[in-house]
Amino acid sequence: MTWTIEPRPWDDPAGAALRAAQRAELDARYGTGDHEPGTPPSAADIDLFLVAVDADGTPIGCGALRRLDATTAEVKRMFVAPAARGSGASTAILRALESAALDRGWTTIRLETGPAQPDAMRFYQREGYHEIPLFGAYVGSHLSVCYERALTLSSPLP
Repeated sequence: MTWTIEPRPWDDPAGAALRAAQRAELDARYGTGDHEPGTPPSAADIDLFLVAVDADGTPIGCGALRRLDATTAEVKRMFVAPAARGSGASTAILRALESAALDRGWTTIRLETGPAQPDAMRFYQREGYHEIPLFGAYVGSHLSVCYERALTLSSPLP
């Protein structure tokens, strides 16, 4: 599968459809719509939103960055459509987010996932992220597992 990763506005229709699909999947996994302890991302607080599209222009995945402080960003709304899973698109989106973070001077990437997403936990561990204590709005949440990766220009990829 071939894809292109493009920056898009947060309200881009393809991105909104991908985020809605992610929400539906997570609602089903957690058995509730109340599974996000933090502030949901919005156009006002997302610094970069990427959408991956296949060769036909069909949106297959997305991911975003939210700045936390001068050197740290959080990955938000990382999602790849089920039909595109296993294609490498998720790794490509994550690497594009990491590259964009470095371009902005952000050297630490954090993220939150949850216990009903063991596939995501395995993915992030495989990609060089290590589990950290819950941070920010996730402190005290039984639905959260947090990860972090330090970035440098010379960091070898996992």
